[in-house]
Amino acid sequence: MNLASTDRESAPPTLRVRVRGVHKSFTIGSGKAKHDVQALRGVDLDIEGPGFFAIMGASGSGKSTLLHLCAGLDRADQGEIEVQGAQIHALTEAQLTQYRRRSIGIVFQQFNLLSAMTALENVLLPAELDDAPRAAMLVRATALLERFGLSARISHRPDALSGGEQQRVAIARALLFEPPVLFADEPTGSLDSEHGQRLALLLRALADEQRVLIVMVTHEASIAMHCQKVFVLRDGVLAGSFETKGLDAGELALRAQELSRATH
Repeated sequence: MNLASTDRESAPPTLRVRVRGVHKSFTIGSGKAKHDVQALRGVDLDIEGPGFFAIMGASGSGKSTLLHLCAGLDRADQGEIEVQGAQIHALTEAQLTQYRRRSIGIVFQQFNLLSAMTALENVLLPAELDDAPRAAMLVRATALLERFGLSARISHRPDALSGGEQQRVAIARALLFEPPVLFADEPTGSLDSEHGQRLALLLRALADEQRVLIVMVTHEASIAMHCQKVFVLRDGVLAGSFETKGLDAGELALRAQELSRATH
């Protein structure tokens, strides 16, 4: 079954994430130990798809913070974020909820599946929350699970699924409303190397076949090498970017490390 959106052909050919001058700080500790930590210090970033892209950087570089801001899970202190024409920084809370539910998909390191629900019920959950037509959503959810090799696991609950299977269920749930943009925060972080590679290949296939824009945060060069381009953050700013074509995992890791250590 073709999972491409019936509206995809009439959609703009270019998918875009645009970030300008974004700052974000957090207050940690309490009492005399209370202090602010600057996670992002004026990030400028342009990603154009469709395609599969990675954001890398050392721990504390701000990569997950940036992804969460683009996904509307948190608000920037300053700056502008545009995803497919939506001005994320200017949306109300109600509009952000609708944006997260309908305009994008989000996948996390932890699968966030409800233990009492089957794989199919977990995929259908966004439709239940949105009062979407159940019949059409049931067809869509079933097709997604079949596409991800889970047709025999539809009625299984999360505790009966492997980590790789649970993450595929989570991706199917994120794609239920056919969003043009998918954000993935360390999606292979809870998987072993074999299942991590399988998941990366699945995401690359989705980007290529369904013509969606996938932006993934990862620290693993062997996963990032499946992306077409890598953006590297250093101390809360964009240190640079590079194409992955022709690079093996070792070369990619070295290139990312060089950018992470470079001085501005």
